[in-house]
This record gives sequence, C-alpha cells and structure tokens, in this order.
Amino acid sequence: MSKKKNKTPETTIENYYDLKVDKVDELVAVLKGDVTTDSEAVNYAMNANMGVYDPKNVKRNGKDKEFDPYKTDFLGRVPTWIKAIFIKFWFAGAVCYFVMMGIMPNSGYLDQAVLTGAVMGLVVDILVNPLFRFMESDRREFNAYMMFPFPFKAFWTFFANIFYYIIVGYLIAVSYTGLVFLNVVRGVEPLLFGVICVAIDMVFIGIKDGVVALVRHIKNRKKEKAANV
Repeated sequence: MSKKKNKTPETTIENYYDLKVDKVDELVAVLKGDVTTDSEAVNYAMNANMGVYDPKNVKRNGKDKEFDPYKTDFLGRVPTWIKAIFIKFWFAGAVCYFVMMGIMPNSGYLDQAVLTGAVMGLVVDILVNPLFRFMESDRREFNAYMMFPFPFKAFWTFFANIFYYIIVGYLIAVSYTGLVFLNVVRGVEPLLFGVICVAIDMVFIGIKDGVVALVRHIKNRKKEKAANV
C-alpha cells in the first residue's frame, strides 16, 4: 500500500525565494517622504534601524546588556600611527631576540645584519603587512607605514622585502657600531634594536612616500595642462 507524500508545489517554492520588489519600492518611497504606509515591515525597519537609534538608551552592562552596532572598540580609538609603530617595533625586537641574540650571538656584524635583515623581511611580508591589511579600513590608512603597500599575495614583494630589510639590517649594524664606539651602548638588545629599526624603516618609507607624492603631482599637472589645451 503506497503512502502519500505531501509535496510542496514548485510554484510555492519559487515564490518563497522571489524578491518582494513591491515591498522594496514601498520602503524607498517612505524613506523619500513621498508616501506614508501602515506596513508592519516598513515601520519596523524605520523604527529599529533607520531613525530611532539612541546610543544613550542602549544597555552595555549587566545581564540585560544589548548589542550596540555603533560602538567603537578600544583598538578603533587608538590612532593608526601608534598601532603601526608599535607593531613594527614589537616584531623587530622579537627578530633581534630570537635571531641576533639567540641563533648567532658571536658572529660578525655583517653576517648578523644579513641574516637578521632576511628574517625581518620574511616576518614583514608574512605577518606584519597582512596584519596591517586585516586592521585597516577602506581608506588604506596603513599604506603609509609599508615600504611596498601592495596586496601580500603579490609574489615579488616577498623578495623585495627581504632585499630591503637586509639593507635596513646593515644600517642597524652600522648604527650599533657607532654607538659602541661612542660608549653609548655595550651590546645589542631588543628594545634599542626595535627603535633603531623602526627609525631607519620610517625614514626610507617617508622618502618613498615623498617621491610617490611628487610623481603623482607631476602627472596631475600634466593632465590639467592637457585638459586646458
């Protein structure tokens, strides 16, 4: 004996996923002020999401606390330059601690500079720049703190960062040699290494940003002259 199965008609399924265009048009008309409506859905959207949001009435503490979509977290209130400098400083100090002081503490300063710079380039390309991309908004505010502000999936930036930070590592070694000669420091330690690394890095990045801004200015002037001809 065959059992009857309740099947939902195909027309019902298709209608279920249809976009309610009339409701969308109705909402747009209400937002423009062209018409008024008693629609429950439109009134809910108007009251809940469009116009009657008061952050003072949102409960942020206690058992009955509510989710506030407009609340800015702590990191969001920290200026971009502080976050960028701290991240670059922390990773540079970590590379100094684990590589220069851990792997090859008794090697020559040139060998230390090359190896430390190469590791620093890897860390920047694999960790620092992707972290900047994760934290930034659509304004790309962390571009001013990267030597190569391109998507981290770009293959050539991997080698460019290694070569660039080998140069930075060499200049750090030269800086330490001068400080030791002047009896300012006696050895390498992560804090001063991080400060020197960030300082040299930001000088090069500042020069790069200045050159890019100058090139853009020249191109814009040429476009304006061409448009006025």
